[in-house]
Order: sequence, then C-alpha cells, then structure tokens
Amino acid sequence: MSRSRLSRRQILSAALALLVPLSLPLAVRADQEAKKAFGAVQAPNAGAPMPIGSYAKGCVSGAVQLPDDGPNWQSMRLARNRHWGMPQTVATLERLSQDAARLGWGQGILVGDMSQPRGGPMAFGHASHQIGLDVDVWFTPMPERRMTAEEREKLPFTSMLDKSKFLTVDPRKFTPTAARLVMTAASYREVERIFVNPAIKKKLCDTWTGDRSLLGKVRPMYGHDEHFHIRLQCPPGVPSCKAQAAVAAGDGCDKSLAWWFTDEPWAKPKPDPNKKPPPPPRPVMVSDLPQACSAVLAAPAAKGAAVTATSFAPPVETEAAPASDLPVLPPNAPAPVPRPRG
Repeated sequence: MSRSRLSRRQILSAALALLVPLSLPLAVRADQEAKKAFGAVQAPNAGAPMPIGSYAKGCVSGAVQLPDDGPNWQSMRLARNRHWGMPQTVATLERLSQDAARLGWGQGILVGDMSQPRGGPMAFGHASHQIGLDVDVWFTPMPERRMTAEEREKLPFTSMLDKSKFLTVDPRKFTPTAARLVMTAASYREVERIFVNPAIKKKLCDTWTGDRSLLGKVRPMYGHDEHFHIRLQCPPGVPSCKAQAAVAAGDGCDKSLAWWFTDEPWAKPKPDPNKKPPPPPRPVMVSDLPQACSAVLAAPAAKGAAVTATSFAPPVETEAAPASDLPVLPPNAPAPVPRPRG
C-alpha cells in the first residue's frame, strides 16, 4: 500500500509500535501501574548512570547504591531498598557525612530515602525521588555504635518543632549545629534545593549570619521537620534530565515564606454537599513516564549489583496525598507533595 493511501491513524499506530521494542517482556509491553512495576525491581539495570525525566516523573538508569554503612553515615529503613541514585548523589552524601562529623553532628549523618534501584514512582512516601537526585537526611545525628537492621527500621524520627506551638522550632533540638549542617549542604554547588519545614526556614532567616545568598536554596515545605530533603541539579549536558525552574534570587525570607504562616496553606477545603465526589485519581502508568523508562524497567539487572537484604518488613504506611487535594503553592515553590511520617 502506498504512503498516500495510509490513513493518519495507521501511520500513527505504526510509529507507536516502533517505539516499543519487541524484546521487552510482555508484562512491560502490556503497561503496568508505575509504582508497582518500579517497586518490584530489586536491582538496577546495567548501563551508564543517567537520570531520565523530571524529579516527580521519571526513572534512573545505571543507579549506584549507597552502602549501608560508611565512616560517617548509616543508612536507615533498609527494608525499603531505596538507597540508590546517581553517583554524584552518593558523592554528595559522603562529603556531607564528613562535614557533619567535623561540625560535631554526632559521628555523622543518618540517610533516609534516596531512590529505588531504577527510580520511578514509589508505593508510599514521596511524589519525587524518581531520578536518583533526591535524598533525605535525618535530623538525628549518627550514634557512635552501628545500629542493627531492626533498629534502623524502628528508630523513631526526631521532630525539630515545638508541637505545643504553631510552626515554632524547638531550640533544644534545632541547635546551631543543625543549622550549620543544613547550610553546609546548601553551600555545595551541585545542590539546587533543600526542603525544610517552614518553621525551620524562618529560624534560619532570623538567625543565620553566614552567606545569606545560600538561604535562597532552602525552601519551605509541608512536613520536613524530621529530615531535610536535598535535591541535586540535573547534570550539565544531560538532555534526558528535565530541570526545574531556577530558584529566584534572594534569601527567600520574604512574602513567599510569610505565606506559610497564614491560614491559607493549612485550610481544609470546604465540602460542597451539592457537588458529586470526584472519581479516584487515575494511577500513573509506566506509559505515562518518559519512553526510555520502559526500557530501563525491562532491562536485565546489572551484574554484581548489591541489594540490601533484611528480614524486617517495612511498616505499613499510607500514600502521600494527591496533589489535587493540596493548596496551590506560591511562585518559586515547586516541590514534593506532603509525605506521611515514617
């Protein structure tokens, strides 16, 4: 049949067929719910490390694992298998752990969630952390002794807030050393943003006497009172990584911060008895992610990829609230949706 006689639909169907390699397993070619598909993979794929897509809609190829233990860090919640990322993420953590020990932050840092072995959406806890460039660092100093796997699953978080007051830091917990730790991370060139609770941001605005220009990287966000979330910038010259809008100039100690101390961010939506409840949100499918993520998901595991094994199952947790249920953030505040504690 000549090209002129092919319908537009036939041409489109043929083009789409070429986009899905026949070598992919049928389960992948049939499409899947992304959080289940990526959550089931236990090891990274082979290949050069590469972030694909955006922080909240993508995957990572060739991820490397942060060891469970380092000279100045311990990885937490091992059963989640979320200590994977880009090499520069691991390098940043190693550097921060050494700086933390020098600052007097215990023996170093406790590292929370990074990304899954091949990135992608998670079953609970985060909307971002999908391309290997995000990591949570606990507001709990590393203890002198090495914790057991069970202790790493069960150790409670430490909130930096005075829960008897509205958005107020507890100065006994958020010490000057904690402030220096956050601002040390902000000083690294590769760090693009650090998400903290609005009360912590305000405390830094009120007390930080170092380089004020670095405060602009520290962004207020729901939650984030028990850990701070470090986000690295997209590697230069990597077109597969979709960058965020740049952080605005200035220290961020302005009306965008003041907004968090009004009622608007915390106001619950008023139900309309005459409005029909919306249908449940459609789950994100593998096909909704960048095309290359299907190949990353289907690829064989990298040889010799280490996977942390533990007999302790992760705790049952609820998923993060859908973005449609959250207030609209002010300009220059793109960030993960609120995450449940744990």
